[in-house]
Amino acid sequence: MPGPPRIDGPEATVTPDLSGKVWINTQAAPLVPGRYGAVVDQRRTNWAGNVTYGAARVHRPESVDELRRIVAGSGRIRALGSGHSFSLVADTAGDLVSLDALPPVVEIDPARRSVTVAAGLRYADVAAVLHRNGLALPNMASLPHISVAGSCATATHGSGDTLRCLSAAVTALELVAPDGTLRHLHSGGDRREVFPGVVVALGALGVVTRVTLAVEPAFEVAQRVRVGVPLDEVAGRFDEIFGAAYSVSAFTDWRSGEAAVWLKCRTGWPAPGWSGGLGAAEAVHPVPGMDPASCTLQMGVAGPWHERLPHFRPESTPSAGQELQSEWFLPREAVGRAFEEVRGVAGKVAPVLHVSEVRTVRGDDLWLSPAYGRDTVTLHFTWHNDPGAVLPVVAELEERLVPLGARPHWGKVATMSAGDVIAGYERAEDFARVASEFDPDGKFRNAFVETLFPSG
Repeated sequence: MPGPPRIDGPEATVTPDLSGKVWINTQAAPLVPGRYGAVVDQRRTNWAGNVTYGAARVHRPESVDELRRIVAGSGRIRALGSGHSFSLVADTAGDLVSLDALPPVVEIDPARRSVTVAAGLRYADVAAVLHRNGLALPNMASLPHISVAGSCATATHGSGDTLRCLSAAVTALELVAPDGTLRHLHSGGDRREVFPGVVVALGALGVVTRVTLAVEPAFEVAQRVRVGVPLDEVAGRFDEIFGAAYSVSAFTDWRSGEAAVWLKCRTGWPAPGWSGGLGAAEAVHPVPGMDPASCTLQMGVAGPWHERLPHFRPESTPSAGQELQSEWFLPREAVGRAFEEVRGVAGKVAPVLHVSEVRTVRGDDLWLSPAYGRDTVTLHFTWHNDPGAVLPVVAELEERLVPLGARPHWGKVATMSAGDVIAGYERAEDFARVASEFDPDGKFRNAFVETLFPSG
């Protein structure tokens, strides 16, 4: 019988710093054109090319049984999503396994108002099936290209005062345990007390094969953009502006003193009461000067939820294309101070920035979610792909934002020490205990996880 697929490759070009810095990657891989823009070999690098994975082998199983055999026979293994993380969360010196060749399961359960999907599917693919069946997810991230399992493992999110991170829609998981057996977990099952700790798990508990998500009836959204909004107004009328639509984002460079506010309004809901700035006369891209053809339809034209909630079309290159990203989650009540701190270093931020986005996320109960226990404002930065110039600015922003309670996004560039990161999570010790129970020998651990949650 032939063995599992094997792709031999070099050691990682970047070695994680185990002294407490868990995100830093200082050497970018050379960029060549790819499906979504700046990509090298997606089996070897992340989307941006700033992380070159150190895996000895990359597997691409075509069935769950094949995946189970691979996991059981590996000493160290990590699951690889769509490669849209900018941190070392998926890196490993062991084996990587891609889930994108598993059968593309999408099983709708109308009675439970849920859908069970193959973990490697992209949100764009799941959303299209749901919409054809008159159903919807309540929330989408800014780009639909990302995989369901990877997004949920890192608490990726969209924006909206009433909308929690994508992981909060998870009601059940199926994952492969270290010995290759399948483990099933449900929010109402016999391990319900630990379920909030296993959804956002950074890949440390096993290889997720299926994810069950709560759904609702399909709806339509109309998207409008208002430009030239003073940042003073965004900060001073924050609740009014971010409560003006189902999903709201504000884009700025922090130096101009202005923002563009994107309002995504559900049809049939009250119209926005806020109308600051000027209505955009034509479609715009979040990054000034870029072609808006890659963006979802604007100008108030109503359309399906999955074609409006993301900023970008699934068939197009999202965001700037060649970039790094950072993001910090702060208590919503800290937004005024956070704006002041970022604007205080706008002269350093703007030269290495494509654009920054301000969003809101409703609090949740997921132990490792950066929105755990608090309604949140997030400050997102899309940087030029120049780590040497970007990292000092990231470090300065963290000096200003961490005292306000900032938690970094697990999948994006940061420079915080592991100790500073974990200090922001009151359930961190509980998660460490669950990780030791689920994976006592550390088969699914990597340097990223080990630095945050040292074994032993």
